[in-house]
Amino acid sequence: MSTSSKTAHQPASPHDQAPPVSEGFLIPRRERSAVGTIGAGTIGLVRTGLELYSVFVRTLYYIGFGRTEPGAIVRQMYEIGNKSIFFLTVVMGFIGMILVYQAGLQTLRILPDLTMLGATFLELLVRDLAASIGCLMLATRVGAGIAAEVGSMVVTEQVDALKMSAADPIDYLVKPRFIASVIMTTILIVWSAGVATVSGLLTGYAMFDIRPQTFFDLTLVDIGDLTVGLAKCLAYGAAIPIVSAHSGLTTHGGSEGVGWATTRAVVNSSLAVIILNMIVSAIGFVVFP
Repeated sequence: MSTSSKTAHQPASPHDQAPPVSEGFLIPRRERSAVGTIGAGTIGLVRTGLELYSVFVRTLYYIGFGRTEPGAIVRQMYEIGNKSIFFLTVVMGFIGMILVYQAGLQTLRILPDLTMLGATFLELLVRDLAASIGCLMLATRVGAGIAAEVGSMVVTEQVDALKMSAADPIDYLVKPRFIASVIMTTILIVWSAGVATVSGLLTGYAMFDIRPQTFFDLTLVDIGDLTVGLAKCLAYGAAIPIVSAHSGLTTHGGSEGVGWATTRAVVNSSLAVIILNMIVSAIGFVVFP
């Protein structure tokens, strides 16, 4: 048998085999080490952060220099406000009742005096609880709606049609929702704080016999609390549409992809609210100790 025939039937050496097909990195996903997995996640996180930053900056640019479709912002304000107010009213009403009831029970274990219960509750509500809890609820309602609407336009090629018409989807789709969200989030959180105050006041009177004039004590609420609370409303109101619109714009895979984009928008928007809460609170405690 010839040498060439023997060579043809010999099994290939492991060193002679072609390298595995890459899935975006040097080795396939199933063969990555823990370090490779962490690196892939880090790269994806950085890429997403840069994309979110790009969407945010372009949105701010188009607020000053973009086109304004008549009635677009008002329609989005109606969508966000009218369809969220009942949801927030119910949630914040129960939140106020639960917080006052639990705080009263725990206080009675230490001190028999509940005269400062209302003042403490109002300070926490104004500085943090109203904005944070309310916007976590809005992240589910508003974030899911924005992602589903924008994602549906992506999979039905309406966004591609905008690009073919020399129009930026950020200008036509994201900007109106951004402005409407910032405005309506602030209004809804103020309303939510009022609802939680009333429900907490009624709970304090019914369960602990705290008079309304005693409960509604604003001695602990100062300009710093109001400023931090307002800053959180603006930050959350800006983050939710940016994160949700980004999830919608990166949709792929048809109707199933829209579902995944909606889920991703809710999770990422809620995470953004929590991260911004930590950042704004830290700055607030430094500026307004």
